[in-house]
Amino acid sequence: MPTARDVLTPDALFMLQTIAAEGSFAAAARVANMVPSALTYRVRQMEEALDVLLFDRSSRQARLTAAGEELLRESERLLADIDAVANRVRRVATGWESQFTIAIDGIIDRTTVLELCEAFFSLNPPTRIRLRDETLAGTLDALSSGQADLALGVVMEAKSAPGLAREPMGGLHFIFAVAPHHPLAAAAEPLSDDLIRRHRAVAVADSIQRGADLTIGLLPGQDVFTVPSLSAKLEAQIRGLGAGFLPACMAQTHINAGRLVEKSVERTEHKFQVSYAWRKCNRTERGRALQWWLGQLKSPVTRAALLGQRPGALP
Repeated sequence: MPTARDVLTPDALFMLQTIAAEGSFAAAARVANMVPSALTYRVRQMEEALDVLLFDRSSRQARLTAAGEELLRESERLLADIDAVANRVRRVATGWESQFTIAIDGIIDRTTVLELCEAFFSLNPPTRIRLRDETLAGTLDALSSGQADLALGVVMEAKSAPGLAREPMGGLHFIFAVAPHHPLAAAAEPLSDDLIRRHRAVAVADSIQRGADLTIGLLPGQDVFTVPSLSAKLEAQIRGLGAGFLPACMAQTHINAGRLVEKSVERTEHKFQVSYAWRKCNRTERGRALQWWLGQLKSPVTRAALLGQRPGALP
């Protein structure tokens, strides 16, 4: 006995659509250039495999049952999916990647990323884009482990990234900030490490899955409140749940509004050079999606926007 997979072929689904459109088996057989008995036999095969009746036999017209109506709806979707897959395969053969994954560190401006995605999709490429939220060492690890094709917001040294190519995005300045009601808000400046150590720090968890994680700005012995994202860190510090360094471009609006207070510290100024990275390959081996993204990242304006900076304000 044939199974559902044996009988639910594209030809059979198209035949079902033809019967429904023509209103009778005889008319559908003429359109399909088949004898009516052959068409009827194929319908019965489908019904037996599915163990349902697709057509109401009490009517002279080819009237679909509820089960037949459902199969008709699904057949339209399945046939459209088949056409879409065929078109995608043909376009992938032209050099487009089937999927392109971007690892995005928490310091990267999400609105700018989505604007770039919008521009990419306007090309109508066959490539599916997948975005991964990462933090610190996890951003580069997603790329080096093969889980991503491009990493935005890498803050690690080039020597720790064998087999990867990278280019600078720009400098990112971090400032120490606390809520107005936090004890450190009224403390004399510059704040010493000894004073800061007495208060809880808010830190973002490194998303690296294996290997050593990266720690920035924490002091030995300091109490730490760990949160999953940079936006959560910002919210926690606004609530006074702890203190810590934040990207100046992210914190400045809240400082201007009085939700945060910037404090100078004794330790060395926190300023990092941020990069984007991808796996090394010959130019001829680069997929068209990677080529497009690398082309966009050549623009200083785009790099500045990704770091939340005004055009022309790159450090």
